[in-house]
Amino acid sequence: MKKNIKLIDLDCANCAAKIENAVKKIEGVTNASVSFMAQKMTLEAPDEKFAQVLDEVKKIIHKLEPDITIK
Repeated sequence: MKKNIKLIDLDCANCAAKIENAVKKIEGVTNASVSFMAQKMTLEAPDEKFAQVLDEVKKIIHKLEPDITIK
């Protein structure tokens, strides 16, 4: 499954790169890319694990950048 996730208040390219690198290390993630300019992340993971992976992604984003709102 592939899903676009809006990252509201993502305010620097370095933060985007930090999030992208951390998300790619999560078990079950097949691909992840963060666009600072578009303020979104494209996340790919197997359908059966997607909800679990998405929960882990949200935790990591809030740990790295607590001001970001995920939609």
